[in-house]
Amino acid sequence: MIPSGIPRLDSFLGGGIPKGKTIMYLIQPEVEGEIFGMQTLYKNLEEGRKGVFITTKSDPQIIKENFEKYGWDISKYGDKLIFVDAYSSLIGSESDAQYLIKNPNDINSYDCIIKEIVEESEAIVTFGSLSSIIDLCGDDAIKHVEEWNKMFNANNAIGVYNFTNWPYSEEVKTKLNEIMNAVIRVGGIGERVILGQYYGILKADWLEKAKGNVMFKIAEPGGVKAVIPKILVTGPFNAGKSTFVRSLSTRSVSVDRMGTTVALDKGHIEYEDITADIFGTPGQERFDPILKFIANEAMGVFLIIDSTKPESFPRAKSMLEKTRAKGLPLIVVANKQDIKNALSIE
Repeated sequence: MIPSGIPRLDSFLGGGIPKGKTIMYLIQPEVEGEIFGMQTLYKNLEEGRKGVFITTKSDPQIIKENFEKYGWDISKYGDKLIFVDAYSSLIGSESDAQYLIKNPNDINSYDCIIKEIVEESEAIVTFGSLSSIIDLCGDDAIKHVEEWNKMFNANNAIGVYNFTNWPYSEEVKTKLNEIMNAVIRVGGIGERVILGQYYGILKADWLEKAKGNVMFKIAEPGGVKAVIPKILVTGPFNAGKSTFVRSLSTRSVSVDRMGTTVALDKGHIEYEDITADIFGTPGQERFDPILKFIANEAMGVFLIIDSTKPESFPRAKSMLEKTRAKGLPLIVVANKQDIKNALSIE
């Protein structure tokens, strides 16, 4: 198995991508998704594998600058990373890439170069834009892609394709889906305005059942980061919600008066490749009417209770109901365990 480099995706894929397989990132046009192939490539460079990047939309120097923009220093890998330039010939420009596709409009001109690269080593070959190759060479390119995939399989190489889901014919889309071992959808939430972005598995032929969707954002530097948009922290008055939010967060803000929160606590967590925003509710009953609005769009809940005050437990249950958070992932935090007379977890 080799890593995808995309947060949480490897766990959905059963540990990563088996050697000899292909993976296609199926990207919604409005979403900035071409970073997925780049991130998969860079992760494998970090692990000592040979990488190949085939660019069809821009000069290799622009691609190198994009890697740097995300904080990925590819210069240290030297000959471990090879660029195949299928762009410069389109605009009549000189190229210093190791491999140059002299006629990018002819799909046959790709074949011998890909064959040579793949047979040299177990490389990870990333196509910056498969959709651009199809646009340049026509639908016949798919037959060649199928042959490339067979070469990858025979040589224990990995093929990684970025494919923007423009309105191609259903025949093209169906055939691409058939010849890829795995297809990862990269899409947006919303119609006219993209409110959020996600990725999820449509297909992985080495799994009995492929599932899993993750919301994400793109950080500069950092690349693709998994995002949990909102986690709710709720519980009775004086249970310790503000302290919990501050302890959990890499940065936080709260409004306190006389030691009691009279507005929202807000915190932000960054853990490995996952980020999340935390919102704490006020515990006083006079704020109950706004609890359901605060909880809107929450993806999970921490319910904070005071272990020394069992009489507050019904209030905690009531707040959980008022936030309409039932059915969401829930963690009950038994706070103040260090105080005398605190109830045990059991």
